[in-house]
Parts: sequence; structure tokens; C-alpha cells
Amino acid sequence: MMTPRALGVLFFSLLLLWASGMKNSNGGRRNVCLGLINAGQYEDFYLENTANCFTKCSESRNESCDLENLQRYWLKFEYHLLESPTSIVNMSFLKAAVQNISTHISEDLFFSLTPSQVPGLVTEDEHEHPDRVRLPRSLFESLQENRSEVLLAITILDVGPGNLFKGPQLSLEGGSRVLNNRLVGLSLGSIPVRRLAEPLEITFSHQHLPTNMALSCVFWDETKGSTGDWSSMGCSTELRAKRTICRCDHLTFFALLLKPILDQATVQSLVRISQAGCGASMIFLAFTIVLYAALRCYWQRFKSEDAPKIHVALSLSLFLLNLTFFFNMGHSPQPSGATCQARAAVFHYFLLCTFTWMGLEAFHLYLLVIKVFNTYFGHYFLKLSLVGWGLPALIVFGTGTADSYGRYTIHDKRNVTTLELCWFQEKADVSALYVTVHGYFLVTSLFSAVVLGLVAWKIFTLPRATAGKEQGPNWKGVLTVLGLSSLVGATWWLAILTPLDWSTIYIFALFNSLQGVFIFCWFTMLYFPSRSTVAFSSSVPRADQVHTMSHE
Repeated sequence: MMTPRALGVLFFSLLLLWASGMKNSNGGRRNVCLGLINAGQYEDFYLENTANCFTKCSESRNESCDLENLQRYWLKFEYHLLESPTSIVNMSFLKAAVQNISTHISEDLFFSLTPSQVPGLVTEDEHEHPDRVRLPRSLFESLQENRSEVLLAITILDVGPGNLFKGPQLSLEGGSRVLNNRLVGLSLGSIPVRRLAEPLEITFSHQHLPTNMALSCVFWDETKGSTGDWSSMGCSTELRAKRTICRCDHLTFFALLLKPILDQATVQSLVRISQAGCGASMIFLAFTIVLYAALRCYWQRFKSEDAPKIHVALSLSLFLLNLTFFFNMGHSPQPSGATCQARAAVFHYFLLCTFTWMGLEAFHLYLLVIKVFNTYFGHYFLKLSLVGWGLPALIVFGTGTADSYGRYTIHDKRNVTTLELCWFQEKADVSALYVTVHGYFLVTSLFSAVVLGLVAWKIFTLPRATAGKEQGPNWKGVLTVLGLSSLVGATWWLAILTPLDWSTIYIFALFNSLQGVFIFCWFTMLYFPSRSTVAFSSSVPRADQVHTMSHE
């Protein structure tokens, strides 16, 4: 007979075991989307369980997901099908079947790909079966030497709205998506099928597409990046009114990507607006540089001030950027080879120089207004110049050694070239563009926005605090903030709004191309005709009051 103490120990042990079991059970449910628990399990229960991750693994949820493992799980499903040739899968998100095909067939084979039905052998009638795949006879004839029959696995998979099978390419391109979230898989198991002499054809039916959207036939390439990505190598796209035909020279998982594009009329309008604005900017930027040179001759003390030097350095980088833009956009067709790579590198360099000098304008403004005290730096402008001109050179050199520059083209929905320029070539690693351009711009613009916000706060709050009573609208402060915003590149921040609507693209092209005009107006307001009438001095310290001058 057990003592009360022994019963207590036993009860406590059972309680611990129960709690541990509950923890493992909950952990198992939570960790399904890590792709390990159901790995290799393809019974209906496991398929349903893993399919829940299609919606859980989305940007709006915090569910822990391992996209690489989950994608590998579905890619290996076809191998499981081929091990059970009699199996047919008919689930809401998955339709699959295995066909036994003779290698001595006398004609091409057609299989239906209707999302609501299990794939099956059909006739050539495209009206009866708008979604279908055509496998050429030559594919099976090439296998006759080794076998008389082969097993073909056909899969239709609905991956839902989550992040699975989206890849880095779709994540970086706003508005891009897999059409109907549908993938089509074709496999002969361990038999590799590549570089077919006659490509297979997959027909995807669809309704009329939105304007300024294009379809592209792609396949899932497991070798791209850490998790895989979509690729169009070996595939071509034929667009029709209500269907798209994909022709590819291999077997794998295929899909149709819907991507936003610029049509010919929109591209031409944007180019004309940009060229007109950049032309005006170049004229006023040249006036700014000439005015600076004249003031240096007229006022000796003007030579030692760093603020106008920074303004002119920004004006020079922006002038050269506009100049290279005209050369890049004004030649058609674009050169190829080393000439195009050099042109792209120069354009990239002056773009980064412009971003850098706008960031340095914000840094100088921070010292001028926010930090104020203990801001002496020896050879101040020389150090800024090393950063402003040297850092972009290092980035461009690294990008060039990675063979990222080349010809870049934009196509419309009919696959007609709408714009061609020397930039990052299409086959280049997308990370090079998004790190050295988008990421670099994001860092400098965030810093500039923070500094401009702090300066605006000081401009509008300090006078009221000093006066001790409410005042009317500070229009001089508003003009000061607007002038400073042109120096730190506020017009470039409009690029963040361009994915929202086509009208924002026109607004960005117009205001951003006129940045040089805004800089000239601000420069003349500061230094012409008399430094005693500087509007800026009423809101923040004057340039000659800042102890950040270099000893030259």
C-alpha cells in the first residue's frame, strides 16, 4: 500500500508528464510552418496540415515560418506521387495525378490543367480545355533507348496569398504576384528533362488584365538565392486575348507572373517631363556655380565659409547627374558591351554622389542648428569631399567588379520594348541594385528627414518660447524649411509614393527634376544681393556664425 507521500510524488510526476505532452503538442502545432514536423509525410492529414501555412506565412502574421523547408516539401511531393503511381489527389488546394506514358507514342499529348479538376488526358480542343499542357512527342521519343514507359506526375497547386513561392523578386517588385496563386508542376521523377529540342506548352486562361500590367512565364529555380526564386530562362511568353501560352524547354514547377509595367505612352511622357525639368535644373545649377564663383571674387571672407561650398558641391553633383541622364536617355539604340557598362557606372556614380551630398547637407545642418557648440573640425570641407566623392566611387567599383552594369530594357504587355538604357543589367543580382541604390537612398533620406524635422521644430517653437506668447503664422520660417528641404533632397522622397498610383509617378518626375531650380532660389536668397538680408538668419544661426570652417 502506497503512503500519502508516495502518492504525492506519483501525482506530481504524472502532472509533469501531462504538462510536457501538452507543451510538445502545442509546439508541434506552432512549428508545422518550420517545415520539419511533416517533412516526407504526404498523407491527406499532413497535406492539409502543411497547407495551412499558405495563409499563416504572410506578412500580416507573426507565425514562425521556414520558407525554404516548406517549399522543398511541396517540390518533393511529385516524387512521392511517382512512388505511388495509382494515387490521385483531389483536394481544394491540390489536384494531382500520375500518368503511365509509352515512349513510342505517335502524337503529342494534351493534359487538362483546370483548377477544379484532377489533371487528365484530353483532346487538342482548346475551347473545351482552355487550361492545358501540351507535351511534344519528341520528349518521349528521346527516352526510348532506356525505357519503354515512363511515369509522368502532373500537379496543380494553389499556394494562396502568403509568402510561399513568392521569392525575392516578387517581394522587391511592388504589385507583382503569381497569377491566381497557381503553380503547375510536371515531373518524370529522377529522369532529368532539360533543353528540349521542341518545348512543351502550358496554356493559362485568364480574363482581361488590368492596364499597365504584363504577364511573364517563369519556373521555380531552387538554385537562386537561399530559398529559390522565379526565373524565365528557357521560357518564352505568347500573349493572347484571354489566354497566355508558356513554352519552356524543361520540366519543373511553372507559373504566370503578373507584373506592373510602363506602357509606351506613359514612358514617353515621363521621359519628356524629366528631360524638360532636368534641362531647366542644369541651367539654374550652372547659374548657382557661376554665382558662387563671382561671390568668391567679390568677398574674400566668402572663400573660408563651408556652407556655400557644400551647396555648390551638391549643385555640381546634381548638374553632372542630369548631364549623364541626358546622355543615357538621348541615345537609341543603346550601345552594348564596355561602352554601355561605363555609361551605367558613371550614371550610378553621380546618382550616389547626389545622395551623399544631400546627406552631407543634412549633417552640416545638424551641426549648424542642433549641435551648435563644440563643432570645430580641422579641414572640415576636405573631409566632407572625401566622403561625398570617394564613398560613391568605392561602391561603384565594387558593383562594377560584380559585373552588374549593362543594358536594361522595359517591356509593355505586348513584350515590346518601351525604354532601353544603360543601367543594372537584367541578369545582375537584384541585391546589387536594391542595396547600392534603394538602400543607400533610404539611409540618407531617413537621416535627412530626421534632421529637417528637428530644424523645423526649432524654427517654429523657439521664437514663440522667446516671445512668451502666441504669434501669427511664421511665413519666413515656412520659406526657410522649404529652402532647406531642397538641399536635403525632399523632392526625392516622393519616390516612396510612386507605387500608390500612376499620378504620383508624374508628380515625382516633375518636382524631382526641378530640384536644381529650387537650390538656385535658395542660394540667391541666402547670398545675393547682400549677406545682410539673409532670410535664414532670422530663424537659425547664420553661416558665418558656425565654427566648422577648415584651416586651409
